[in-house]
Amino acid sequence: MKTKHLLQALALVALGQGGVHAAPLMLQDASITATYNGAADGMLGLDHGFAAGPGANTSKLDPTDTGVEFFTSDFLFGIDFSADGMLTVIANYAVAPGAYSMRFDLGGALPITAFTLAGMGGVTGMPGLSIIDSHTIALDLSGVDWSEFGALSARLETGTAVAVPEPGAPAILLGGLAALALVQNGRNGRKPRA
Repeated sequence: MKTKHLLQALALVALGQGGVHAAPLMLQDASITATYNGAADGMLGLDHGFAAGPGANTSKLDPTDTGVEFFTSDFLFGIDFSADGMLTVIANYAVAPGAYSMRFDLGGALPITAFTLAGMGGVTGMPGLSIIDSHTIALDLSGVDWSEFGALSARLETGTAVAVPEPGAPAILLGGLAALALVQNGRNGRKPRA
């Protein structure tokens, strides 16, 4: 009986090999709506020629990936998104310490489940990164000190489940289980010697 329970437990372990990890959030067709310091008119989008006006805070991802999708209306920051889910914020000047915050609604993109700081150059301090809902992220930059052209980047990820089994591990484990079962059955079938 103990052998049966052991075999069942080991079989469950073998079947459970692998895992789930976050994958880059693909943004190739994303339409992004942004705010800066809580104001829609604080962001100027590429689709509107970076000019103020109704809807100027919405832009599609630049298919050529040659520039930024947004400038803040004070032109302190440029914001770039790449098709593979990388967000980069670039300081156009040496930015004075202050309260700077941004929100980005990625609309129809896959659900955002992770948002990881990927790099900082010419930047000290730590930005606040948060997921507001499945398609909206927020940056709090008040804890960051910027040099001219300093940049920080973060990777947006989605929780697409991807099984990552160890190659051959389940087969090896199940083979070992079968051998244990044969040995145990052989012991149970023998008569003790006198």
